[in-house]
Formats: sequence, C-alpha cells, structure tokens
Amino acid sequence: MKKLVIITVGKTHSGKTTFAHALEKHLSSSIIIDQDNHAEFLNTFYKKLLPVQGPNTLKTSLSKLIVDYVKEHTDFHFIISNSNRSSKGRKYLLEEVFPAEFFVRILVHFDISDDELHSRVKQSQRSTNIFRGSISNFEELLFKQQAESLGEDIVDPTVHEADHLFIIKNKGDIDNVMVNIVQIAQTSL
Repeated sequence: MKKLVIITVGKTHSGKTTFAHALEKHLSSSIIIDQDNHAEFLNTFYKKLLPVQGPNTLKTSLSKLIVDYVKEHTDFHFIISNSNRSSKGRKYLLEEVFPAEFFVRILVHFDISDDELHSRVKQSQRSTNIFRGSISNFEELLFKQQAESLGEDIVDPTVHEADHLFIIKNKGDIDNVMVNIVQIAQTSL
C-alpha cells in the first residue's frame, strides 16, 4: 500500500490551511504538516535561537524531524500545507522526501486572483506570530510573494511534477478536489 502525500501550492490566504483541515477530516489516517505551526512554536518558545535574516534552518529541521517520525512510525497520509511555490522545492519534496515508489504524490494548486487575496489579507484575523525579520504582517508577505512570482523558480505546478494535479480557482472547486483525493486514497489500498 502506498501512502498519499498531498502538497498544497499557493500564496498566503489562498485557502491552503482551511483546505488541509477539511481534507484531514475526510481522509482517514492523515496528518497535516504545516510549517506555519512550527514557526509559531519556535517564535513563541525559542525566539532566541532563530536567525534574524536568512533561512530559518531550525524551522526546516523541526519540520524534517516531524516528517521523518511520521514516515517511520505511522501509516498516516501526509497533507503538506505550505506555499510550496518554488519548483526546486517541490522537486525536492516529490523526489527526495516523498519518492514515487512509496507515495502517491498529489499537488493541489490554489490559483486565486491577487485581488481576492488582497481582500482576504485585509480581513484576516490570523496570528502574525509566524513572522520574523523584515515581514511583520500578511499584507507584506503577499507583496513579497507577488514580487517573487517574477523569479524563474516560482512557477505554477505542472501535470508532469506529480501523479495528480488539482487546481482550485474558487471555493466551488474544493469539495470536488477532496472527493477525488479520497477516491485516490481508496484505490491505493
């Protein structure tokens, strides 16, 4: 039996976390891995250990530890709820961390308009305790992500990257995508 790994792709406030929690309720034996939770934990309890600038290697190490534990000690399907907008980052996850011989690999791309994202960010009640360094709120994060979209490594996922690709453009797509993922899980048994 292959386990599933569902990897979300999208900008802040595109619905990745909400989707992940809804999917976890429908997909038995699954667990959400969300680096925002790890960042908030580290910012709350281990802020002194975090670098002021550059990569947050402690957050990355914590996430890797949790993923490795789940892989070695459980039969859970993975729901990776992060932006995952870098093609190099996705390639690493899909080839190194979750290889095809052990996992059915599913990408869920949240292709939400920037106008909608700006509206959501302005109404957001989410904790900003995930931030460190130069970014202090979700509006700044969205502007940063929009600027990064001009870089060559930040690209939309393609059907060739994983076993399945689903695209969510609005809330109406969510239920259909979840039903499809649950069906894939049932056929992978």
